[in-house]
Amino acid sequence: MWQIEELDLDAYLNRIGHPRVAASADSLRSLHRAHVLAIPFENIDVILGTHPGIGLDAIQAKLVGRQRGGYCYEHALLFGAALERLGFTVDRRVARVQPHKAGPRTHALLKVGVDGQEFLADVGFGAGQLYPTPLKDGVIVDQAGWDHRLTLDGDVWTLAKKTADGWIPQHASNDEPVRPIDYRVYHHYVSTHPDSPFTGRPVVMRVADGLVRRLVGDDLTTEYADGRTTHRAVPADELPEVLAGLDVVLSDEEVDRLRLL
Repeated sequence: MWQIEELDLDAYLNRIGHPRVAASADSLRSLHRAHVLAIPFENIDVILGTHPGIGLDAIQAKLVGRQRGGYCYEHALLFGAALERLGFTVDRRVARVQPHKAGPRTHALLKVGVDGQEFLADVGFGAGQLYPTPLKDGVIVDQAGWDHRLTLDGDVWTLAKKTADGWIPQHASNDEPVRPIDYRVYHHYVSTHPDSPFTGRPVVMRVADGLVRRLVGDDLTTEYADGRTTHRAVPADELPEVLAGLDVVLSDEEVDRLRLL
């Protein structure tokens, strides 16, 4: 159903710089970190109107073959296929973003089973999740220097981030089954609707230990785990260089098209 047989597993593992491993809780953590560090979150093909779709063949050609990034559907589907091929149990799920603000139920993520445990694996939530989170009520995981907490209310798991203003919900999900058509519908909305946060401006995010970088429109924000934050307005002529610094390297044709937006 999820086309996992189409994945070139060795090419994917080479892309993230990780050896082939047996399925275990430790290897899940290592693979999750390697994926997030190697493949950026970005929406450039969406704003250029050239997104190839979210079939696994298209995702693999883009994120692995072209060495580009993508957004949540691409990340989740690629990572999920790799995990299944390595022997993990994987369920695709969808989450409601910013549930405290009645945000949309459009975020793709994974529930992963291994070693008798279950984890939330979320490689496509912008610059948020460097590691998988055990599906345990009240668990807190240090994500690159920022604490994240998972809580269960009824059948809903809510992930929250600790900030100076307290615990801020990031997304909420449950075990309702998801089919490929569901992701295609969500992707269509997120990649085409004028109300989507991804259709009208560049959104690129990178996370590393103690450091988060976000480009949203022309604002480049750098956050440090010690609480410092810097902002810089990016002139249009510097955008390709800034994108390359975020590991999004565009062709000359893509740069020319981006400058016309």
